[in-house]
This record gives sequence, C-alpha cells and structure tokens, in this order.
Amino acid sequence: MQLEIRPDPAEVGRARRWARSRLAGSGIAADEPLAETIVLLVSELVTNAVVHTGRPAVLRLSLPGADRRSAEEEEAVTVRLEVADTSNRAPVPRCAGGDATGGRGLALVDGLADRWGWSPEGAGKRIWCELDRCSETRQGAAMAYGGGLASFEGLAFEAV
Repeated sequence: MQLEIRPDPAEVGRARRWARSRLAGSGIAADEPLAETIVLLVSELVTNAVVHTGRPAVLRLSLPGADRRSAEEEEAVTVRLEVADTSNRAPVPRCAGGDATGGRGLALVDGLADRWGWSPEGAGKRIWCELDRCSETRQGAAMAYGGGLASFEGLAFEAV
C-alpha cells in the first residue's frame, strides 16, 4: 500500500494518520510498541523527504495481513517502510549538537529500525527501514525517546 506525499510539511501529519489507519487491519495493535515505532519512523522519513527535497514523494508500507498468520508466524513478522523521492541527494546522518533543534532524524531511524538503508531509484532515491515484530529492543527504544510516540506528535525532526 502506498500514499502520495506532496512537498508540504502538513503531509507529515497526514502520513502518520494514514499509517495508523493501516496498522488497524494488520494485527498490530495501536498501543503496541511496534506500532508507535512505525508511526515515528513514518514521521521521520516523510519529514526528510518533504523538508530536504521540496519535491513529491511516495510512502510505502508493507504490513502483514492479520488473517494469514499463525501465532508463531505473527511473532516473526517484518514490517517494511519506504519513502521514494525524486531527489538524487543521498541521505547523510548528521551530528546534532545538544542545543540543535534538528539533525537527529536519521539517528532515530538508525536507533529504532532493525535495518535501514537507501538506494538510487531512477532520478531519485528510496530510503527504507525494516522492523521485526519479535525484536527485543523495540519497547526499550520507544521508551528511550520520551515514553512513546505521543510525546513526538507535534515535533518534526530534521535529517538529510
């Protein structure tokens, strides 16, 4: 499933709402740490695309179907999130100073995702990350950033 993103900062909130609505039918509960992490990562990657490229992007979310898994398979689920844009600028993690209001987006992606990367795609690029439902660090990582996603709702993080 995918969502077209306009180069407008308001699209970040729309992308979070869209991701939450997709989670509802996937068997991932809204209060599950994995759901909070997915929505935070959507926010980070869409913010990067909107703020740093100023061009349209496409958000893709690959979620498992709740009705197609056994209990054992449910524990091993991997969720994949991708944002494709038409900028050929590579994403570059930055070192943000203690007083900086931005520059931590890719550090959050690196800390919260089980895997992430990027690849050139046509005239642009695709940035992706994957989260494993059975990851032991998921709850600790989400809580380390202020007790869950609710504390991030009004914030937009910056990364290149």
